[in-house]
Amino acid sequence: MKTTAVLLALLIIAAAAPPQTPAPAASGQSEQADYESRLARIRREIESLKNWLREDESKEQTTLSRFDRIGATKSLIQKELGLLAIQLDKNRADLAATRKNIPTLRARLAQEKEELERVLITLYKFGRLSFARFLIQAHDLRTLSEENKRLSILASSQDRLIADYGKDLTALGREAETLSARENEINQLLARTAAKKTELDREEEKIGALISQIRADKKTHEQTLAELARRAEELQALLQRLEKLQFTAPFPLTSLGELKGRVSWPTNGRKIIQGYGLQRHPQFNTLTMNNGIEIAPAAGDLAIRAVQGGRVAFADRLPGYGNLIIIDHSYGYHSLYGHCAEFLVKAGDFVRPDQPIGVAGDTGSLVGIAVYFEIRYKTKPVDPLQWLSRR
Repeated sequence: MKTTAVLLALLIIAAAAPPQTPAPAASGQSEQADYESRLARIRREIESLKNWLREDESKEQTTLSRFDRIGATKSLIQKELGLLAIQLDKNRADLAATRKNIPTLRARLAQEKEELERVLITLYKFGRLSFARFLIQAHDLRTLSEENKRLSILASSQDRLIADYGKDLTALGREAETLSARENEINQLLARTAAKKTELDREEEKIGALISQIRADKKTHEQTLAELARRAEELQALLQRLEKLQFTAPFPLTSLGELKGRVSWPTNGRKIIQGYGLQRHPQFNTLTMNNGIEIAPAAGDLAIRAVQGGRVAFADRLPGYGNLIIIDHSYGYHSLYGHCAEFLVKAGDFVRPDQPIGVAGDTGSLVGIAVYFEIRYKTKPVDPLQWLSRR
């Protein structure tokens, strides 16, 4: 029967229509979690620096305290730039995903529209059958029941096509709005990044001017030396407290005393900017006792590595040393790493030899980007060059 053939053809068309694509499983969930984790960590670091700066406002302003404050402000701006960079990465990833979704939605809409048009055209041609005519054409009750069922299925398929088309059309509108919003957010983040870089340049100029003053003015230089001596005493008191703490390493530790002359360097750089021991100022003829050495990191590699395994006893800001890491190697030995731009470990962590623990920077440094390095035995400084391997 002709009507039966038409209805079957329409059912085949409806069955061939693309099913509604389910919402894709969030394959980017892990990336999203990583973004959020990094953002949360940097926000905590930013808040910590802001608290430190607020507390520092009530303290006496000296040459080194001014230097520390400028350095902390610079670190704060760098953290904020890092936050903006992560937000930019996240927005760009979202933008790329949105741009990828829009052509897919458009293609699906075009296909749904084509299928819908075919169904509607067919219904227009054959859908005006009166109930009386339908009864006449149906030979028996069984045929009548089958035809009625097929018509119901066809009507249902038509409704589904219309619903899917409307849903995808709405989704396309939302994606277009998201695309525009992401592009606006990225432009705003770029503008904020440029403003922060300008702020950072101003802080760099302040640090440069203050270092020049310390180097050129004898009175300022002597005041700075006196402050550095006091801060060295504060570090000594900290080490004496840390020395009393006991721990059990989860892996065997070799005493640094047995590794004298064979210890790896804390950085790939080998250029010594400031030596150990008494140092004479070339201009003012003053003597300074250095308990450690300043090492220039290798170009392109700012990683700071543990010289031996142990437990991180301290990882925090310490006036005079910037961001400082102290590792307890047991057997009475500690190693110290100052001027860190970033910590890769925290207090209480256990580290193995050559494990990256930080990133070289210029926090608390009067010589620019460098690694300040000390070795202590029973809290007393020793010449680290006697422990480090030969170049």
